[in-house]
Parts: sequence; C-alpha cells; structure tokens
Amino acid sequence: MAVTTNQTGVAPLLVNGRPLKAINTFYNKQRSRLQSQLKTQNNQHSSKRLILLTHKRNCRVENYLHTASKRVIDWCILHEIGTLIIGHNERMKQSLNLGKRNNQQFVNIPHNRLIEMLTYKAQLKGIKVIITEESYTSQSSALDRDELPKYGEEKPLFKGKRLARGLYKMGTNQLLNADVNGSFNIIRKVIPDVIDQGIKGLPFNPVVLDPLVSEPVELRMTKLSGF
Repeated sequence: MAVTTNQTGVAPLLVNGRPLKAINTFYNKQRSRLQSQLKTQNNQHSSKRLILLTHKRNCRVENYLHTASKRVIDWCILHEIGTLIIGHNERMKQSLNLGKRNNQQFVNIPHNRLIEMLTYKAQLKGIKVIITEESYTSQSSALDRDELPKYGEEKPLFKGKRLARGLYKMGTNQLLNADVNGSFNIIRKVIPDVIDQGIKGLPFNPVVLDPLVSEPVELRMTKLSGF
C-alpha cells in the first residue's frame, strides 16, 4: 500500500505488506497439511486444531490491519492531510488469476476490511474519505499525464511501463516506484489536474513503513529531475 500527497517536502509512504503475506503463507501451508491429515485418517474436513489455527490467523491479520491503518492515519494527521483518497476495484480483484500461490495470498488479504478501518479512523479525526475505482492506475504513467480510462472504455497507449514489481519506467526513461506511480494515479482519478497543480520539489524516494516496527526507513531510488 502506498500513500502519496502533493504537499511539497512530504515523501510518499509505502506500507510493507510482507508481514501480512507471511501470515497467510504460514496459515495456508498449515491448513493444507491438517486438512490432508483429516481426510486421510477420518475423512473429515474440520477439527479443533484447524479451528484454532484459523482463529490465530484471523487475530494476527486483524492486528496487522489495525496497526497499519492507524499508522497511515497518523501520517495524514502529521502532514495535515484533510482528504484521503482510496483506490478500490472489486471487479478487477475478483477476476485476477495470478497462479495458485499468489491467488491464495491475495484472496486471503481482506482489502475491504482495511478500507473500512482506514475510513472510520480517518472520519474520527475529521479527515474526508473518497473511495474511487482504480482501473489502469498501475499501467498509466502519472507524471507523463497518461489518460486514465475506466474498465470497458477504450484503452489508450501508455507512455510508461511497469518493468518489475516495485519499479515503473516513465516515457522519459526515468524510474519511479511503481506503487508511488499508482497512488498518484488514484489521486488523479478524483483530481485530474493534481499533477498540473505543481509537483516541483516533491521528494520521490518513498519512506517504507513496517507497521510492526516503530521507525520508517527511506527507500533510495534514482533521483528524478525536471519536475
């Protein structure tokens, strides 16, 4: 998850999702092992151990989501951000096919629950929340001002492209963190001229935050010039 603002001097925030994926990976492996044993031994589908495993997994996921959402809202308050724009596209998520392993991790991550937590915590602090569809936000080049169509509309040619997970190459051959690019595009879904309002002086090296660790770490990338 990336959180970006057009406020001068405020670096984008990347929330590390690896701990959450690790929780799901461990759970899926243990559940598969227990289910296999049950089917082989007693032709059953559930047991006390399986119920306990699921309960522990759910508690760990809930704790991660609460902590991550709180840290994001704290970041918004720190930088006096009054509007939080959240990207969400249920249609896209339901149709994804990332392979058995990735689909297991993705499906088991409760995105709707995270959005609920962000929404009510933001509203408690007086922060306005806008939820928008996020079609093509990972493909479009935000700083090149690519078009941002919705699903079903004609797909344009994008100036940039995603090279690998975590890296996006713009039409100018400059590199940008892919999640930061996507978060800028989510803002553009609601405020189309946000880039035109001025991004000169914005730091593009994101700060990486592990919700379960106290201090964020800056992620160094190639410095962008000309903005």
